[in-house]
Amino acid sequence: MSRMPAPHQYVERNSGHICDEELYWDGAIRFLYSSVRERAPLIFSALTSRRMSSVLGFLNYELFVSSRLTGSHRLLHACGIDASECVADPASLDTLTKIFERKIRYWECRPMPADETLVVSPADSRVVCGSLADTSLLHVKGKFFELEELLGERHGGQQGRFANADWAVFRLTPEKYHYSHVAVAGVVADFYEVEGANHSCNPSAVVEVATPYSKNRRTVTLIDTDVPLGSRVGMVAMIEVAALMIGGIVQCYSKNRYESPCSIERGMFLERGAPKSRYRPGGSTDILLFEEGRIRFREDLLRNQLRKDVKSRFSTGFALPLVETDVRVRSAIAERIAIAERIV
Repeated sequence: MSRMPAPHQYVERNSGHICDEELYWDGAIRFLYSSVRERAPLIFSALTSRRMSSVLGFLNYELFVSSRLTGSHRLLHACGIDASECVADPASLDTLTKIFERKIRYWECRPMPADETLVVSPADSRVVCGSLADTSLLHVKGKFFELEELLGERHGGQQGRFANADWAVFRLTPEKYHYSHVAVAGVVADFYEVEGANHSCNPSAVVEVATPYSKNRRTVTLIDTDVPLGSRVGMVAMIEVAALMIGGIVQCYSKNRYESPCSIERGMFLERGAPKSRYRPGGSTDILLFEEGRIRFREDLLRNQLRKDVKSRFSTGFALPLVETDVRVRSAIAERIAIAERIV
């Protein structure tokens, strides 16, 4: 008899409730990352390539699933999406791709704290936090990414600033709102793309493949926040990671709602909470890196992460408590550490 897969649970932030996650294509992904990866590495590499990932995304989002669900309300209900949040008329969201790329009235349904010392979540997602510093109580190294590999060969000479970085990984599941928003205010010091594979962000796949996020195709935005009107939390790296069945990452920064979207360029000032980019259909991940000693993660996220009554595949696979918290875009995830508090 085959062994049943371990469940994956997370904590709902507002209520503190433990929730079971229904992982999309879980059986197929576990098969791909165990049997196929071990026995047929060439086939595995082909299936996680950029081209094949796009093909799989088209088949899933435009043909197989959409053909079984007709009517926008049925689609939205099946995906567990609140239609009242959408900018567009729900009747117009008649394919999974349109639902996936939907815009929401974030200025109303995702309010942002006025306190400018707070760092906000870049996405509706499930988050875990950590540190690359050996002396930190949050020390989690070499699990989700390797720093040098993650930033790529071109890193604007900033890699040393992140040697002992605090980090947060935000996992966007397929039904989530898939715009990424700016977590801090500051000037773009550098922006570039790094080529790579399209590994799944399913927790089982992450556990199976060492540091998968630094192997995937991704964009890197370095934001200098120590500027006038900036968040004053040092240099921040925002990495947007494409995953299995992602068709692309579209940069579409908009200062006011979704109006006049533009690409990211060096020297631009990015406002905290503004929409920055949009993922094409599939799973995806945002990663934030902070210089050591500049921010402090919110206590509830750290407390949830260490819960032993939650069955997380990350905890099982990495042999240490790593429980995700479900967070909303533009909600507070960290606070600035005052100059007087910083470690010299």
